[in-house]
Amino acid sequence: MNALCRHSLTVCAALVLASGAAHAELEPTALVDQQHCMFCHTRDAPFLAPSFQQIAERYRNVPNAQFMLEHKLRLGGKAHWGDMAMPPAADRGGPLSAEDAHTLVLWVLSQ
Repeated sequence: MNALCRHSLTVCAALVLASGAAHAELEPTALVDQQHCMFCHTRDAPFLAPSFQQIAERYRNVPNAQFMLEHKLRLGGKAHWGDMAMPPAADRGGPLSAEDAHTLVLWVLSQ
């Protein structure tokens, strides 16, 4: 294999890895819209509720936090920041499956 072929393969491999990493952080827009997440949250600044980045910073390395957040997304829960509690999914835009809650939590924790 000549140098040009090796270089091309290296560049292609790097692009595939980079696109995979970027894909992992893509916003699950349909779920975010369905659940009206942006009514209270933003990606990087507190609004009516903490930002997704603040949530990620607080919970990213906490054992069982992913399960707790998924549960809270589906059923609602008390406020951990300020006075606003998380309403249940049924009040935000309809039922939220365990799989969809998992997708949203993984995205938030990737911020």
